[in-house]
Amino acid sequence: MSYKPETPFDSIEGSHEYVALLAATIEEVRVEIDNEIAFSASDEAARRKEALELVSYKLTRLSAHITSSRRILNDLRMLRRVLLGEPKPMVRKASSATR
Repeated sequence: MSYKPETPFDSIEGSHEYVALLAATIEEVRVEIDNEIAFSASDEAARRKEALELVSYKLTRLSAHITSSRRILNDLRMLRRVLLGEPKPMVRKASSATR
């Protein structure tokens, strides 16, 4: 009888996929915030610009933590394969251009 995960977090792969999506979302938001910082150059918007810079800084830190989490999940997947004797997953190679 094999185990069937009930939530995305019941497996390392599901957690890794979620963290990857979270990393992509964080990057999208960080780019939007950086663009907004660039457009808030007027003196009247100084306080808003400072707040946006703080948001950008926090998003950068969060991104670093998420990247670290992805690496840890990769390590755990590799260790599980070693411990359980599972084969390495197949790596897809880019196919040559079709004519």
